[in-house]
Amino acid sequence: MKPFIRWAGGKTRLLPKILPYIPESFSNYHEPFLGGGAMFFAVQDRIAGRAHLTDLNEHLVNAWIAVRDHHDELRPLFAWYLEHDSKTFYYEVRGSNPSGLVERAARFLYLNGTSWNHLWRENSKTGAMNAPWGDRTFKSFDDTTLEGLKNTLSIADVHHGDFRSALDRVQSGDFVYLDPPYLPVFTNSDEKEPTSKFNKYTAKVFELPDLEELANICAGLSDRGIKWVMSNRDTEGVRELFRFAEIIGFTTNRSLAAQSKRAVESRLSPEAIVVGK
Repeated sequence: MKPFIRWAGGKTRLLPKILPYIPESFSNYHEPFLGGGAMFFAVQDRIAGRAHLTDLNEHLVNAWIAVRDHHDELRPLFAWYLEHDSKTFYYEVRGSNPSGLVERAARFLYLNGTSWNHLWRENSKTGAMNAPWGDRTFKSFDDTTLEGLKNTLSIADVHHGDFRSALDRVQSGDFVYLDPPYLPVFTNSDEKEPTSKFNKYTAKVFELPDLEELANICAGLSDRGIKWVMSNRDTEGVRELFRFAEIIGFTTNRSLAAQSKRAVESRLSPEAIVVGK
């Protein structure tokens, strides 16, 4: 199975670079910054025990739970979204606030499938999703895909929470994959805008103190002999915070949302694979 959610910063294209550093087998799998879960789908056959999948975005977590447990309730909702799909309908759905887990999951999957650049962005004050329409039709999900996701996710426990609570569950013999939001950076002192300032997957923004705390937790994992790998932008700050680990740098093309227009720009991105040792 492949990711059923398109998520900003997803690692599908970088899997060939990262997978050689992932152990061939391990007890339990932990992914505290779940997003679209590309790494989980790639390593599912290496997991001997359970997969603990965690994200701070409650809407996204609901979607993972719903595709695992609630197919019969999702199918008519997908059909309804497919029937009414349009630009006007998109903004009506974006402004709605259903209360049930399945209803919220279906709304999330519709908006994720039709928003600009598949972007989920939340207002820092209200938490409302505010990404514009993407001028694309809703593709929905067929029964074969839903059944495959149900089977794959049978080994997964999906949690709503931040990386701190997620990493409290890690035990000896487990493996941890980390893909935190990349912090904004400037390429030189004259720039007024960072290379990428999108780290608002939820109303709570991931900031430098969070990355510093994550580095301390990772050092503790290494002290306990627990294997972990992190993806991040290759910067002096990341290399300093994770100086206790092995860092492999490389460059890739990444599509970034333009700052002043509804377009997508390709830019060379210095990436780092950080391997606990």
